[in-house]
Amino acid sequence: MKKFIKEWGPFTLLLTVIVLLRLFIFIPVEVDGHSMDPTLAEGDRLIMVTTAKIQRFDIVVADETEEGETKQVVKRVIGMPGDTVSYTNDVLTINGKEVDEAYLDDYKEKFAQDKLQNTYSYNVLFQELAAQAEAFTTDADGQTDFTVQVPEGQYYLLGDDRIVSKDSREVGTFAKSAIAGEVKFRFWPLTNIGIIS
Repeated sequence: MKKFIKEWGPFTLLLTVIVLLRLFIFIPVEVDGHSMDPTLAEGDRLIMVTTAKIQRFDIVVADETEEGETKQVVKRVIGMPGDTVSYTNDVLTINGKEVDEAYLDDYKEKFAQDKLQNTYSYNVLFQELAAQAEAFTTDADGQTDFTVQVPEGQYYLLGDDRIVSKDSREVGTFAKSAIAGEVKFRFWPLTNIGIIS
């Protein structure tokens, strides 16, 4: 028995640690839909870390409940608990301070050029939504100027593709308990493998 423990003990311990990490801390998730384009694409496979401290602009996985059904969504944290979040003609202001959203630059530029008609050539509904939009980021009623007060213990989550994303603008803020973890790494497709910053 001692010989077995000496030979196989470290391997068994390592295997146990790997399995526990995989089950409870490093969880694989898949992007479903286009709400995080172009940062993340539909079908991207990611690693979510359940123990990460959530900060502004992190990309997170959250449980969204609608009509009694819960599904996991991938969104970006825009508003932290207690924040006042405002948009005016695509300019974000948080607690009275203007904040740059560099991750939106590509799509905002394309929106200014042709209202994303070429980008959305794969989906007629997306083209219609973009054609009707007065700005890249509007509220659920299409207003380009809106303000949200994020309640304590809640987070305001938006998708990077604001035209097509269903997020806190429609479903409301997310409780801390609804946030499963932060996306840290993309492992598929192999051409885009790497850390998510």
